[in-house]
Amino acid sequence: MQPSVNGGTVGTSPDDGRHRRSVSPRERVDVAKGKKLEKGDQVSWKSHGQTVPGKVKKKITERTEAAGRTVDASKDEPQYEVTSDKSGRDAVHKPGALRKKGGGS
Repeated sequence: MQPSVNGGTVGTSPDDGRHRRSVSPRERVDVAKGKKLEKGDQVSWKSHGQTVPGKVKKKITERTEAAGRTVDASKDEPQYEVTSDKSGRDAVHKPGALRKKGGGS
């Protein structure tokens, strides 16, 4: 079951009985809702239950091959190729999966 954000907490559902943690204001910043990402921006994302820091390598706006897979992106639904600071490996994520670090805007 995919985690969901409900009223500032993270869990699988409101009544699942699992531990929830508060979501900080910085984590609530949803890139998909107005934050623009650019090449070189520092971001983080979740992978296998851990937060992975990295950097935006490029914005993908058309169907292409990237990070070892076919990316079905478009101008209306872009995806971002990112490079992990931990492993140096590339990955592709939708904007909503990425959290921009710092920025203060």
